[in-house]
Amino acid sequence: MTRIRQRLEEQEWINLHAAAAKSSEAVRVVPEEPCPLRTAFQRDRDRILHSKAFRRLKQKTQVYITPGDHFRTRMTHSLEVAQIARTIARALALNEDLTEAIALGHDVGHTPFGHAGELVLDELTGHFRHNEQSLRVVDYFGREDRGLNLTEAVRDGILHHTGPGMPKTLEGKIVRVADRMAYLCHDYDDGLRAGILQPGDLPPAVCMVLGENPSAMITAMVTDMIFTSQNLDDIGQSPQVGEAMAAFREFMFERVYFSETLAADRKKAQLVVRNLQELFLSSPELLPVEYRGHVARWGIEQATVDYIAGLTDSYAIRLFQQHFIPAM
Repeated sequence: MTRIRQRLEEQEWINLHAAAAKSSEAVRVVPEEPCPLRTAFQRDRDRILHSKAFRRLKQKTQVYITPGDHFRTRMTHSLEVAQIARTIARALALNEDLTEAIALGHDVGHTPFGHAGELVLDELTGHFRHNEQSLRVVDYFGREDRGLNLTEAVRDGILHHTGPGMPKTLEGKIVRVADRMAYLCHDYDDGLRAGILQPGDLPPAVCMVLGENPSAMITAMVTDMIFTSQNLDDIGQSPQVGEAMAAFREFMFERVYFSETLAADRKKAQLVVRNLQELFLSSPELLPVEYRGHVARWGIEQATVDYIAGLTDSYAIRLFQQHFIPAM
């Protein structure tokens, strides 16, 4: 049976670019016996996919809080990032399994209510970043609190999918940009569906380079990255597309992410998170048993942050109603 994994590892050395990460060279924090069937990166992908943290993403906000059946959630966003990133990795003969594992795991530490929840936890604690929490989740939670023991390449890609540091692997760099491609185009698509945006609202500088149809925009960005990165000195974009994406991002922050239209929902979401944080800090006995056990290891504030960041939108609302809304 071990020959199956070895054959897959050998195929990577034959079929992938010399600059691609190779499963046979993957390193784990805690050494363990290799799987007889799957490569190390395939095993990482499966551990993330089967984790409770990943399942909870289906009920966590991407941008629009309780919007309806056809809007993106944090889970569908992660799946869409994985699809975009795999397309790029395959075209460049890089490691698809590593790319997919990073993409699926990059947001498992995200709070309920999207960035509204992240901002209030940052305000309350002095420092909270969802990429750092994602790494914390895969390192310490899952598999009966043993953590997922992922490879260093996957852990690095998850941590550096956003923020100042850059991933060490080309696959991680693909996910970092694919994440932005996905959220810009799909949040724009959902903005049209929600009526917050109208066709024709995009700045001309964006339309001229990327177009206006979300699917065509992704195709334009993916194609540009593949052709720009063909020599694999690095993963990048042409100046023209990079500037258009920057203008697109600025537009989305102004018209959607920080818009007055969504301000009321953001305030409600932050009220829920703020009150739950204060509740559990003052009454740690209300935390679930496993999180009460974490207090001795990491302190009450970290245990509370871990619990609240892991909540789904619906469960956070249920807890708020249970503790703060009088029974009728």
